[in-house]
Amino acid sequence: MSVISVNQDAFASESGMSVTATATEGGNIISVTGSTTSSQGDVAFTVTTPDDFNLQTIGQETPDANGEFSVEFNVSNWKQDGMYKIIAKQGVSSLYNIKLYVEVTSGVTAETSTTDSSVVINRDALPPSNYVERGLWIQANAMEGSDTIEITGYSSHASDDVIFTVIAPNGNLVSIDQITPDANGDFATDISVGGPLWSQDGMYTVTAQQGNPTNGSIFTDSVEVEIADGLVVPEFGTIAAMILAVAIISIIAISAKSRLSIVPRY
Repeated sequence: MSVISVNQDAFASESGMSVTATATEGGNIISVTGSTTSSQGDVAFTVTTPDDFNLQTIGQETPDANGEFSVEFNVSNWKQDGMYKIIAKQGVSSLYNIKLYVEVTSGVTAETSTTDSSVVINRDALPPSNYVERGLWIQANAMEGSDTIEITGYSSHASDDVIFTVIAPNGNLVSIDQITPDANGDFATDISVGGPLWSQDGMYTVTAQQGNPTNGSIFTDSVEVEIADGLVVPEFGTIAAMILAVAIISIIAISAKSRLSIVPRY
């Protein structure tokens, strides 16, 4: 994912949840397994029918001490043919939100092995030094090649709605959304990046705004996300660059030492 924070306040560590759905050809069981780094309660599952109009089934599992969980769905009485959507959610404001699809025909499964992950921000770390003045912070997360950007954040003003706008590289408004933070100030929303409004390649700016501009009590924060061909572009991030730099320096140092060691001594 290519995401650049305009305010450059990378103060939190990554955490998240990964879920895998497997099924055998001609079987009746969908096995869902996963792991989470969060201790914020159970993982809730919902399964919707291929027409996306009906709820097929629900489930709820408590992760064990290692954060691992599993659940099975029997599809023998699932009447519709097509791709069933399995959604797994956990955490405040459902910040961990994963969607998987499994094909079912005549009550039996197609061979399936699919995995997806959801990465959010762990706010156990201290906020940036100017957070008190800003009052609002957001982070963008997405999988490589995803058509969805997950925006998570925190506000010190939990009673006010957060308004999101997305501006294309050419300056056009392509998306707008509004969400209410929970009692702790946490919030999350998904932004779909497909369609003609997202056809331009480049950096899209996601801005969160909260407060009343008429009396000056307004808070904003922004991130930039690179889009190409209607999908999120993978990022060679800062941490990866640092690791590469350290590795290169180590190789140079070892190479230099090796050359010195083979110099003949007289």
